[in-house]
Amino acid sequence: MQVGETPMNGSSVGPEGGRASRRAFMAGLTAACTVPSTQASGQASGQTATPSTPSAERGRWYRTAGEQVADLANRRVSSVELLDQAIARIEGLDKSIKAVVVRDFDQARLAATAADQALARGERRPLLGLPMTVKESYNIAGLPTTWGFPAYRDFRPAEDAVVVERLKAAGAVIIGKTNVPVALADWQSTNPIYGTTNNPYDLERTPGGSSGGSAAALAAGYVALEAGSDIGGSLRTPAHYCGVFAHKPTYGIVPTRGQSFPGLPALPSAGDGLSVVGPMARSAGDIALALDVIAGPDEQRDGVGWRLVLPRPRHHALRDFRVLLLDSHPLGATAEAIRTTLEQLGDNLGKKGVTVARQSPLLPDLAEATRNYMRLLGPVLTQGRPPEFYEQMREIAARMGAGNQSLDAIYLRGANVGWRDWQAAANMRTRLQRQWATLFKQWDVVLCPAMPTVAFKHDHSDMSSRHLEVDGKSEPYTNHIIWAGLATGAQLPATVAPIGRTETGLPIGVQIIGPYLEDLTPIRFAQLLEQNFGGFVPPAL
Repeated sequence: MQVGETPMNGSSVGPEGGRASRRAFMAGLTAACTVPSTQASGQASGQTATPSTPSAERGRWYRTAGEQVADLANRRVSSVELLDQAIARIEGLDKSIKAVVVRDFDQARLAATAADQALARGERRPLLGLPMTVKESYNIAGLPTTWGFPAYRDFRPAEDAVVVERLKAAGAVIIGKTNVPVALADWQSTNPIYGTTNNPYDLERTPGGSSGGSAAALAAGYVALEAGSDIGGSLRTPAHYCGVFAHKPTYGIVPTRGQSFPGLPALPSAGDGLSVVGPMARSAGDIALALDVIAGPDEQRDGVGWRLVLPRPRHHALRDFRVLLLDSHPLGATAEAIRTTLEQLGDNLGKKGVTVARQSPLLPDLAEATRNYMRLLGPVLTQGRPPEFYEQMREIAARMGAGNQSLDAIYLRGANVGWRDWQAAANMRTRLQRQWATLFKQWDVVLCPAMPTVAFKHDHSDMSSRHLEVDGKSEPYTNHIIWAGLATGAQLPATVAPIGRTETGLPIGVQIIGPYLEDLTPIRFAQLLEQNFGGFVPPAL
């Protein structure tokens, strides 16, 4: 979710008004294999989109981006053929899933034809000829960018977002855009323009938000690669709900220009300190492949003076990793199914020789870290409003009491926070970052839930009346954000990987938090989980 609304360029939410090449190294990472899950499977509850497809047929829809790029380079398949397959899949299933809401098939066919011609000439690029989609919030020249607001139904940007530019330069064939909630402001993906996206594992449930259409498109086998964004779990939540992979990069390493509120100039910006854009895929190797394509400073800003060289993964063998595993948060409950699956993962890692601990005195105070994240989030997501909005927020916050430390109260106070209070929160972030850095001297990754529950049933009631239900207990809807805020608030990288399913077939993911700027370490760990314990498992479509 990208909570709230703001018109700030570079932020992931809003209301109205020369990178260093690592191709050789990344080539090794993209060889990740996808094997059947060793966790509980079963059929998803509720509806499924169509009768189950035979396993042999499923294989053609679920090849990784790396495998498809290799097939293209070796002339085993053409880009036009892959595009035709993707279009047929979308047209066959998307009436019930509703993930790809902006379609650019004609232009994609021209791009695929050009890619085939380039391949025939012997050209090789990281994504040459690969069909893919991107989140609706990314600008693509000539296509609508609405963020779900009817007022921007006719807005057509003149330029591509930086990420889209880089994907196209790498040879990707962009076939369309995927659904989002209004203002990117929910853990569901529904809006008045495009309607509701459904989870391919259970059409009665959310695929997550705000990159919910992205995750659904991956899980349904439409495409192998996607690009999303994240400020409150918008990459990680849909990945967890839909059983795919996603990576929230270290803050600032992927430019957000052009993933900005519709109608605003797409200006180079240092951003808001929280929002990021990043890749989604069905394999960890594809996450590494995509990150190598899109990461690096904006050529119109920091790229003038510096280049990005990410450290290599700390380890390549699973047994060499030192893992801290967390399954409880002091500010809210986490479902037993998720905690049990994480516990099983910890046990399985231990059997593989991995050093696993369940607690550490070096861990920052999770309650204070989450509250401080909300102190930083509130000012970002409530700016650009009319004066009466701020007065209303002031009155509501006053009624809740100055000593109220609930996440809702902190967020409401953030609408009127002054410079001194905001700077105090920024200083606290710096202290928390130092604590995380100290912890990562002893531990390589921190494993924790991506969300408190698995995908929940659609709830389009007024936001103020919603609740989060955890094992029959009602909690504030805002508590969806407790696990996402740890990495975002400290600007750390975090990868989500599928690790199991509930008895009814709903996916469960793990969030892998890594050290600052060491994005390749949690991605590598996700790849090793995939290889050793099973990765993506297709839904019964």
